[in-house]
Amino acid sequence: MKSSDNAQNIQWFRDAAPYINQHRGKTFVLYFSGAAVASPEFDHLIHDIGLLHALGIRLVLVHGARPQIEARLQLENIAPDYAEGLRITNIESLDAVLEATGRLRVIIEAKLSLSLTNTPMSGSKIRVCSGNFITAKPLGIRNGVNFQHTGAVRKVDSTAIQQLLDAGQCVLFSPVGYSPSGEVFNLRAEQVAGETAIALSADKLIILHDSDSIPDLPAQLTPQDITPRQKAALSAELQKDLECAVHAVNGGVGRAHLIDRFSDGSLLRELFTRDGSGTLISSGHYEDLRQARSHDVGGILELIRPMEQQGILLRRSREQLELEIKHFIVMERDGLIAGCAALFPYKKDQMGEIACIAIHPAYRGTGRGDTLLKYLEKKAREQGLQQVFVMSTQTMHWFIERGFSEQSLDNLPVEKATLYNYQRKSLIFMKPLSN
Repeated sequence: MKSSDNAQNIQWFRDAAPYINQHRGKTFVLYFSGAAVASPEFDHLIHDIGLLHALGIRLVLVHGARPQIEARLQLENIAPDYAEGLRITNIESLDAVLEATGRLRVIIEAKLSLSLTNTPMSGSKIRVCSGNFITAKPLGIRNGVNFQHTGAVRKVDSTAIQQLLDAGQCVLFSPVGYSPSGEVFNLRAEQVAGETAIALSADKLIILHDSDSIPDLPAQLTPQDITPRQKAALSAELQKDLECAVHAVNGGVGRAHLIDRFSDGSLLRELFTRDGSGTLISSGHYEDLRQARSHDVGGILELIRPMEQQGILLRRSREQLELEIKHFIVMERDGLIAGCAALFPYKKDQMGEIACIAIHPAYRGTGRGDTLLKYLEKKAREQGLQQVFVMSTQTMHWFIERGFSEQSLDNLPVEKATLYNYQRKSLIFMKPLSN
């Protein structure tokens, strides 16, 4: 292995360490389709699942079976029947469902049991458990269509599942459920995954989708962010996946992830890198904009030092920053200070100075500077200030484009004007605040 590759791998492990610690002991529900199981890449996914288990993550796996059911129906010369995107399961096709899902479950269990030397599963000891944890109900008659043995999740036995997870077992679900009267129902695997995640109050629902891209969706969303236009641009299957993810988050699941199953290692990149590989849906913002605290001083200094060395920002000592920390806000992205800015009020003059706007190099050009500026302008209004000002030597045009205009030193608050650095020769820009 080249030394550069070696260094890159070492750095990857170091960068992943916070996520390994963060995920240990957490409950993840992972859905993958029947097409994923049939693909040549499925062994890689199994290896990644084995790694997650080895890292102490509590796993519930839910598999789909559509292509396998279709193949079984074709073998039996039974024509598939659909309505509203759902399979109509009569008694003949139910047999095909049970045959296909049962066989598929055994195949998955066998792959998870692999522990051959010289494979990524070497030394792994994954105990897989399946059972009648899903109570189902008939979907019934909808819009005049009798779905017969197609059902919906009625209840999930979360207590029994938690006991198995506590014992270190991996729980595997097939898309079937059982009624108290002993009937069996064919279920949508995505719904099984979503309802199970809700019942367990899972930390994550992870959906490995069958589309090789998610058009027009950002890397992170809240349920309220999703626009009709974005949803309409998705395929019918992706729309269902998205609805499942949103339903789970609204039901109390910490985060839901939509990940492209075709990209090798996408599951690991999503879970163990800062920028992930898919679309994250959460009830709150993955990137928190908040008041800075004393423990943020080190992260802020690390962020602003290069800009101070370039003369873009005025140099601040650690002691000065510790004294000023109450005036700072930070943009935190999974433990990294991705941005910062400060608002120093001069209430006697009804003015405020916006200072030290800094964005991590990896996130420049993404609108985060605008977000910080708008947030501080909002804070200034809330404090009753009438205008804000900045002092700049290199970023003048950025502020001009955002409504600031150049002013003279005489327009500064007296307290600030007396401290003006004539060697630095910063230009002064002001912006009135509308109510």
